[in-house]
Amino acid sequence: MEQSSNYYLYLDECGDQNLANFDPSFPIFTLCGVIVSEEKLHELERQINDLKQRIWNSTHIILHSRDIRKCQNGFEKLFDLSVKEDFYVSVNQILGQDMYVIICCGILKEPYIRQYGKMNDVYGLSLSFIMERTIFYLDDLKDNNIFLTTIIERRGKKEDKALFDYYNRILDTGTYWVKSERIKKYFKRFEMKWKKENIVGLQIADLIAYPMTRHILNNEGVNYAYDVIKGNIYQKDGKLYGLKVFPLK
Repeated sequence: MEQSSNYYLYLDECGDQNLANFDPSFPIFTLCGVIVSEEKLHELERQINDLKQRIWNSTHIILHSRDIRKCQNGFEKLFDLSVKEDFYVSVNQILGQDMYVIICCGILKEPYIRQYGKMNDVYGLSLSFIMERTIFYLDDLKDNNIFLTTIIERRGKKEDKALFDYYNRILDTGTYWVKSERIKKYFKRFEMKWKKENIVGLQIADLIAYPMTRHILNNEGVNYAYDVIKGNIYQKDGKLYGLKVFPLK
């Protein structure tokens, strides 16, 4: 029996799913996926932990985009500009490597509500887009032994059940473009992790989700963090399959 090729899909979100009452200055929900092979995941974990150890003398701090930007909840060291420069240079060097693939979906709330109303489910829709494009990417690898584990961060009992239901529904029914059997070929395991478990893959997805979201909202603005990671967005035949904006602007 051939050994499985282990891959991981880490998911993180930016913005909230609320369509009834949302911040007009941030009218978007983004679900961001990071696909990585087991071998490259181990190398990314080593590099991230080396960075943490060098700056915090510990690997226990959990990288969180909002806390980093605000220099809070353990990131007060970044008020020191020399430390901040060291941190950002190192993070950008890590994230700029060709070691993972990004598949991201952004739901623009205002046009979405105009076309589909406020009762529709943006998380389930985003997840379906990401899962089908993940399949397109894995198909490109031409490896019949891929075993994919999907990993998300736990939110709470009710929210976790809803996310698991979304996942299982897509597995059972497929999407518009991809049949159930094709999804089940790759999507083998679904795991939920607490933030305190310090999962490096989830932290990378978190760091990527915010610049991806800012790019969707304003693709002409200065966004150096996006420039660092854009080369890792899934592309095929010159088209960015890894960046889905819905509805189209």
